[in-house]
Amino acid sequence: MFDVGIGEMAVLVVLALVVFGEKLPQAAQQAGRTLRQLRQMANSAKAELQEGLGPEFKDFDVADLNPKTFVRKHLLEDDEDDRPYANGRIFDDEPSYATPGGLDYGERPPFDNEAT
Repeated sequence: MFDVGIGEMAVLVVLALVVFGEKLPQAAQQAGRTLRQLRQMANSAKAELQEGLGPEFKDFDVADLNPKTFVRKHLLEDDEDDRPYANGRIFDDEPSYATPGGLDYGERPPFDNEAT
């Protein structure tokens, strides 16, 4: 997320010491307290949202609303439920859609003028 090396981190620490001086521990403590309060607020808002949606949405995750996550979850993942089953096991190869005695690839189905 942040591309900060050791040299840049040292410069930031020295700059913080110069700017805040002796009040650096109190500033760090206040920043930690603020982050903790923000995290608690976010978690309580998430819990209220899930409680308000009811039992139908018990598996709802707020992160699923992110467009990248939504696309990855619903379009890019391979669902095992969609794979064909035979005798309680999943086929590992591609399913064959041609039925025995059915049409070959490219063969046209019979046409009945009276039926249409």
